[in-house]
Amino acid sequence: MKNVVISGSGLFTPAQSISNDELVLSYNQYVDKYNTEHASAIAAGDMAALDYSSSEFIEKASGIKARFVLYKDGILDPAVMHPVFTKRSEEQVPEMVEMALAAAKQALAQANKTAADIDLIICAASNMQRPYPALSIELQQQLGAGGYAFDMNVACSSATFAISNAVNAIRGGMAKTVLVVNPEFASPQVDYRNRDSHFIFGDVCTATIIEAEESCTSEQAFRILGMRLKTEFSNNIRCEIGYTEHCFAQHDPKVPFFKQQGRKVFKELLPIVADVILAEMAEQQLPPEQLKRLWLHQANINMNIFAARKILGREPLPEEAPLVLDTYANTASAGSIIAFHKYQQGLVSGDKAILCSFGAGYSVGCLVLEKC
Repeated sequence: MKNVVISGSGLFTPAQSISNDELVLSYNQYVDKYNTEHASAIAAGDMAALDYSSSEFIEKASGIKARFVLYKDGILDPAVMHPVFTKRSEEQVPEMVEMALAAAKQALAQANKTAADIDLIICAASNMQRPYPALSIELQQQLGAGGYAFDMNVACSSATFAISNAVNAIRGGMAKTVLVVNPEFASPQVDYRNRDSHFIFGDVCTATIIEAEESCTSEQAFRILGMRLKTEFSNNIRCEIGYTEHCFAQHDPKVPFFKQQGRKVFKELLPIVADVILAEMAEQQLPPEQLKRLWLHQANINMNIFAARKILGREPLPEEAPLVLDTYANTASAGSIIAFHKYQQGLVSGDKAILCSFGAGYSVGCLVLEKC
């Protein structure tokens, strides 16, 4: 079976960031406004008062200290509380493609490839700005790549599922060099009026180059030793909006927003994650003591520590399971790839690592990697 590698990675980070303190100040101003406007109903017991948020609460619950956003305007305005930006025309490149272009160029440079080498592009993200024409095909045009392209969505597992698709395309002879991009323009799906979720997501884009090892000239390559994917249906993480919304007599304004049952997710999803990783490690005859790095999905610091403990059988060292949550927040499918991109220091040829993402679906994607 043909050896396939990740030969390059790229990262686009927006210029603007929002700290917890900024977010909390805005949210608490909204709470005061809401509670004042509904004071009579709250006093009568017909409505519940909203509670304040705090930076301490956010950091303890998630490990998040800040998040990057494409558009900061509007988010911190208690009368608006969503990103404000101008809708681009059909002739203009949409934000997700623009982000993907920047990350893709980095990944191509690291892999010593050009756009002419790419014959498959997969745009994999938790949400798409439009269903068609595919964002990946527009990216293909902007890059000047050939071959074919498609979009796919497996929520926060989109990146690892896409890389697995890329590997299979190469082994099946459908492609030689694949570009996978994960443009996560997540801030518009955040309900900044919801104390439990207003702090969770940030915007970012990652990219990876996947190719046969025989064509690889990169010094940063990682051989893909094993892949394991699993899905199991759950409503506990949900975001729904679609072309049928305008048909309903009463449109729910909260429909487009991300929502989750956090405690249920923690309790139900993490055992699945651990089982998938440990099963693939067993398949590869890889004992925990040989693992040098765990690049895990960046959703919540407590989830990551729990998963790392389960896999290693002990407390993980910070460098063994690196976190980017503090500055990037949850970046959906891009999180594990950010960790992979930024934290490869100290690894030498032959070192083994895990790249794993997990999220809505439920979905889990696990790759066993070896430094070339």
